[in-house]
Amino acid sequence: MAIEILMPALSPTMEEGTLAKWLVKEGDVVKSGQVIAEIETDKATMEFEAVDEGRIGRILVAEGTASVKVNTAIAVLLEDGEAAGAAVAKPAAAAPVAAAAAVPAPVAVAATAPVASGARVFASPLARRIAKEKGLDLTQVAGSGPHGRIVRADVEGARAVAAAVAAPPAAAAPAATAPAKVALAAGPSADTVLKMYADRDFTEVPLDGMRRTVAARLTEAKQTIPHFYLRREVRLDALMAVREQLNKGLEARGVKLSVNDFIIKASAIALQAVPAANRVWAGDRMLQLKPSDVAVAVAVEGGLFTPVLRDAEAKTLSALSAEMKDLAARAKSKKLAPHEYQGGSFAISNLGMMGIENFDAVINPPHGSILAVGAGIKKPVVQADGSIGVATVMSMTLSVDHRVIDGALGAEFLKVIVECLENPITMLA
Repeated sequence: MAIEILMPALSPTMEEGTLAKWLVKEGDVVKSGQVIAEIETDKATMEFEAVDEGRIGRILVAEGTASVKVNTAIAVLLEDGEAAGAAVAKPAAAAPVAAAAAVPAPVAVAATAPVASGARVFASPLARRIAKEKGLDLTQVAGSGPHGRIVRADVEGARAVAAAVAAPPAAAAPAATAPAKVALAAGPSADTVLKMYADRDFTEVPLDGMRRTVAARLTEAKQTIPHFYLRREVRLDALMAVREQLNKGLEARGVKLSVNDFIIKASAIALQAVPAANRVWAGDRMLQLKPSDVAVAVAVEGGLFTPVLRDAEAKTLSALSAEMKDLAARAKSKKLAPHEYQGGSFAISNLGMMGIENFDAVINPPHGSILAVGAGIKKPVVQADGSIGVATVMSMTLSVDHRVIDGALGAEFLKVIVECLENPITMLA
């Protein structure tokens, strides 16, 4: 029986996407695991693979079509001997997924139950490869592809789905304790704004998927997260000296450490030293992470990514530097996979390299905090002996979610970051 190929959910929060390009045409024979299309999400362009073998009987959505809802039929796959008009079977995952109206929320795609021990596992080749890289047992992963086949989205979102299953349902809590829904202010309507500037020369700039997502998430963050701010200055002279010495020794290996690499490492150490700061807000509870998964803001055309350096506390400065360079390069070309920019408990936003002395960053939910880093500037300072000297001083502001981290805890967390940066040798131990 013919099978509908559905618009995939390439990340837990994806609700729609753009069918950027078909890599097959009607009549082509495809194999399981073959890349058949390129899908643009709000963050990246990703390859979409076939999960079944057959012949493309009909393409239902033309390439270049935007705002295609997840689980919409985009093509029909025919089995051997079937005609283009054959009856179409809709896989179990074809049921639409309910989601919040204004702000994308993690969603679970309808799926078959995990496979019993010893039974054969049906999974696409790409899903098997990703599962191997992540150390996942495919027998414990529910498949959402046709006929229960495990596809890429299942293994990439396996941790999130598992967490959702393990947590008791929100509906089980007494109605009185359920958090009230907050309506996001929309601001003046488009018509109102257009009338205000009717006599001025302007060009309309349409919102792409990334800009819409940034607008929604930051509006949510500022309206629903009770921010407070902690500020410290850091003397960087010792760090600059150590960095220069290390870079000389690493030059033959083609490694060049940046100040940001030290900030990432210091933050990872601080998350371990102050574990209560290594938390995220999960609606009616908090999750305290064990590893230091540090997100770093990377500016790209039309928005930004926050790729996550996982287990940063266990990695050397040179390893963090190489990984950060790779993630930043692929972020700028929008080639990151969802699991590479989702997660983490804490983020760093560094505008110091652009000459900004200090600023306040907006928390990226569900993170508990974000560190805004300014430029290192030479300033007059009072030395330990009371004399006046000159030092390179960097301003840092920690934006904190007061639901997750209280003032004293945030101060302790920021204190450890400062101590690591002012005593960089300790980060080499």
